[in-house]
Amino acid sequence: MNDFLTIIGAGLAGSEAAWQAAERGVPVVLHEMRSVSRTAAHKTDGCAELVCSNSLGNNLPHSAPYILKEELRSFNSIVISSGDHNSVPAGSALAVDRDLFSQEITEKISNHPLITLKRQEIVEIPQSGPVIIATGPLTSPKLSEEISRLIGQEYLYFYDALSPIVDANSIDYDKAFFASRYGKGDADYLNCPMDENQYYNFIKELNAAEKVPMASFEKPVYFEGCMPIEVLAERGPKTLSFGPLKPVGLPDPHTGKIAFAVVQLRKENKESSAYNLVGFQTKLTYPEQKRIVRMIPGLENAEFFRLGAIHRNTFVDTPSLLSNQLQLKSRPDIYFAGQITGVEGYVESASMGLLASLSAVAEITGKDYMPPPRDTALGALINYLTTSSSKNFQPMNINFGLFWMQEMKIRDKKERNQKIAVNAMDQIKKWRQGLKDSIDSAA
Repeated sequence: MNDFLTIIGAGLAGSEAAWQAAERGVPVVLHEMRSVSRTAAHKTDGCAELVCSNSLGNNLPHSAPYILKEELRSFNSIVISSGDHNSVPAGSALAVDRDLFSQEITEKISNHPLITLKRQEIVEIPQSGPVIIATGPLTSPKLSEEISRLIGQEYLYFYDALSPIVDANSIDYDKAFFASRYGKGDADYLNCPMDENQYYNFIKELNAAEKVPMASFEKPVYFEGCMPIEVLAERGPKTLSFGPLKPVGLPDPHTGKIAFAVVQLRKENKESSAYNLVGFQTKLTYPEQKRIVRMIPGLENAEFFRLGAIHRNTFVDTPSLLSNQLQLKSRPDIYFAGQITGVEGYVESASMGLLASLSAVAEITGKDYMPPPRDTALGALINYLTTSSSKNFQPMNINFGLFWMQEMKIRDKKERNQKIAVNAMDQIKKWRQGLKDSIDSAA
């Protein structure tokens, strides 16, 4: 076994894993193929590039995503600290300037004395571990084949889609307005109101619009929390008005009335020069995207910094293949981290990088390591990944339904969630202290 940690992939999980190991005194060799070989979705060679949304999720206290972020903050997470440093207004969410976010992480990784960043495509898994595979949903074809051979089965998969980003200067602010839902918090979202006729005409054209075809052998399997806008529209004409285009709590200041539907846009960067269409993940062709988006009041002359796209996300059958320390059961010196394990979401991916790194550091230093307790956000995710039924396994975000808790007879949902949050932070503190007495003391 090597006295250093090899990590394949410098995305969110790989960057977090490298940082956590190096901060504990373990040398890291971090491999990243971008700049040598591109993917269908990435645009830069920066570490931890955000491909889809620029949002790191809900940041409201006592929410499940917030608890997960707080647990990561307690470990000085490079992903969360960079997110905090480079945040942009987004109401109750932690959204970031994706370029500055990636730049900060890349600089920290590149300048850390114990991290060697190698720009090369890995097509074979090293024979000597420990190795963390954190190649994410866009693993290269060659390495995907290698992983399939290693685990003895095909990947599972679902399709993920990107939302368009428009030029702020091309938006008609006489029609669009800034507001927060129910007047809570700052008016961070830009809202484009639709009347009933505009909405139903939009739905009609959306349903008729040309989509990017799938190969004959591909079966469309989408993650429910990131459904393409046109797929949602196919469920019924009112689906969007009760979903991502829900107007409730957003009176139009121009008219004083609640519109029939509202399209929301979120700031993409600190300069407020670009806006992301919230909930508009799409697999429409590029010309159709432009046509459909320009049907939205206020976006008639929209210019696009990025059009939406669709890509295939892959993940392994974690319940049957990995231990609760994210080790491959058939070869324990290999760990998996990030979305490839079956978590969905940026912060969730970083979390798996953290946990895989801690486990690998324990192996290298000869220290004991136990996964976090199930009543923490980190432990809830690990428990879901490793104890779910393989038959029905699919990607999952952090949510209160995953937390284990002692019998809690509290009917009030808010009060119950607050209690879960308080308990989680107490338990992660105790678990963190145990790590300080073992793994961290080895640094």
